Amino acid sequence: MRKQILLLLMVTLSIVVKAQDGTIYPLQAPPEPNAILLNTGKVENQPAPESWFRQWGDPMARNISTATLTPFLPKPGQGNGAAVIVAPGGGFRWLSMGNEGWEVAQALADRGIAAFVLKYRLHPTPESLDAFKESMNRTFAAATPPSDPSKEAPRPPRPDLSNQLKDAEAAYTMIVSRAKEWGVDTARLGMIGFSAGAGLTMHCTLNSKVMELDFIGPIYGGMGPVEVPKNAPPMFNVIASDDFLFRGQFGVIDSWFKAGRPVEFHLYQNGGHGFGLGNPDRTSNRWFDSFIYWLEVNNFLNVKPRK
Repeated sequence: MRKQILLLLMVTLSIVVKAQDGTIYPLQAPPEPNAILLNTGKVENQPAPESWFRQWGDPMARNISTATLTPFLPKPGQGNGAAVIVAPGGGFRWLSMGNEGWEVAQALADRGIAAFVLKYRLHPTPESLDAFKESMNRTFAAATPPSDPSKEAPRPPRPDLSNQLKDAEAAYTMIVSRAKEWGVDTARLGMIGFSAGAGLTMHCTLNSKVMELDFIGPIYGGMGPVEVPKNAPPMFNVIASDDFLFRGQFGVIDSWFKAGRPVEFHLYQNGGHGFGLGNPDRTSNRWFDSFIYWLEVNNFLNVKPRK
């Protein structure tokens, strides 16, 4: 009996270790019972259906051609009226739905904040998993800075985000239209995003004529300078110094500061890229608590409407 238990423990440990490494494994699409169709159209020249995989233990989706919005609402009587659109990342080729989507949204809902995971449309990737892995490797290789710090890494061309902007605008419009049903104060509606989702958050802030975001939180996104609108929302920005997207840049922070708009910036000693709510033994693990405190100090968590 003891041998059987030991064998079971060894098999279980092997499965856990296998799931937590960086290898990509195929994954059956998980149920998304609360996902709401945004009806923003399909993706042109999409060669493959939506499919899922698992990496680092996290569920991820690719070839998304149908945008959805999944609400994560506080328990009855515990909502404070604040709301956040959550945009996962993945280079606009896949979405880290667990690590940067559902887990973050649930953490927000547990703090009384209505959260909405935006599953936005993506650029096509090869149908086969092996070909997709190769394309991922090329994406990361292009984003990795050169070993010689005196040489600037080549910057990939900016992707067309017209589909993603439409998806975000549709999500925003839906939340506003159903604000009473979902307990949302539309004067306290913001957006946070991770990696590419941070890029989408910034793109919406700079370009949307539909979304009037009250605050934004780009989490380990691009750090280059931008042209800040006069009515730009307060920004909470997070990145780690060992993130390949940092590259010693403070451009977006400087842009917000020079525009006279509220900005809070957390540069962590370590954390790498894609840490979501946190990874073991990294200084970046406390960012979420800081974000909640920032919202509180700026009166975004007040149950009563702001003056």
